[in-house]
Amino acid sequence: MSPESFVEIMRDAMFIIILIVSAIILPGLLIGLVVAVFQAATSINEQTMSFLPRLVITLLALSWLGSWLTTKMMDYTNDLVLSIPSVIG
Repeated sequence: MSPESFVEIMRDAMFIIILIVSAIILPGLLIGLVVAVFQAATSINEQTMSFLPRLVITLLALSWLGSWLTTKMMDYTNDLVLSIPSVIG
């Protein structure tokens, strides 16, 4: 296995990880920012008010994007297994 092929495999793996994590985390972060601005504007300091919307949005993102995320992971795994002969030989 050459260093170039190892670096390419790791680069692709890191890209898939960043893509999957950002698809799950970014909606929760955006809702958290909106709720934080609302709390700052109204001086409401309730912890559950910021936690619950983020939880709901994260669960909705997982349910809406779950099949797409699974497809991306399966495609990467399939490409990785199919590239074994060229990496070894």
